[in-house]
Amino acid sequence: MLAFDRIKSQVIPLDRANVDTDAIIPKQFLKSIRRTGFGPFLFDEWRYLDRGEPDMDCSNRPKNPDFVLNKPEYAHGQILLTRENFGCGSSREHAPWALADYGIRVIIAPSFADIFYNNCFKNGILPIVLDAETVDQLFREVGPGYELEVVLETQTITKPDGTVIGFDIDPSRKERLLKGLDDIALTLAFAEDIRAYENRRHEEAPWLFAPIQP
Repeated sequence: MLAFDRIKSQVIPLDRANVDTDAIIPKQFLKSIRRTGFGPFLFDEWRYLDRGEPDMDCSNRPKNPDFVLNKPEYAHGQILLTRENFGCGSSREHAPWALADYGIRVIIAPSFADIFYNNCFKNGILPIVLDAETVDQLFREVGPGYELEVVLETQTITKPDGTVIGFDIDPSRKERLLKGLDDIALTLAFAEDIRAYENRRHEEAPWLFAPIQP
């Protein structure tokens, strides 16, 4: 998992509330568990005018010109600004996979669905909760060329005019993002302790590890 320190990027304004995980990555793409390759299908039903299918070549698909990701000025943004209850619906981890694969590293919203919020931290995405009034103000300001700088260490967002907004984050989740630790990497950090425990169990209870007699 990519570690997160700071990012300065164009903001993508997705002015919708209650965006569910089926909108983020539709159900037909859930057959794969590769974690990669989902970026071209992010927001598939809003982004394209036809129906997407797994492993489809998206380069020549008809695009919805009104959808924000299809506008050149927002095409390479890494910060998504959206409304309340983002990531509601089913608990599919494919949703943060698709966002991360597209290049989204930060999502700013007044609230998130709990499971989606937790899954973001496991996939290198920083979900930031700001009050609705602050989010409203950001939507009024955002436009082509509007960039925010997000610094995780100081838990700050700096606007183009220099205004600084603070945000809260659980210390353990912050540490995991700063070090790029997903669940597997976090477990492997205790590899020596795990080996020591296994060796001790072999000595204390060898019968548990004896081969089964036919």
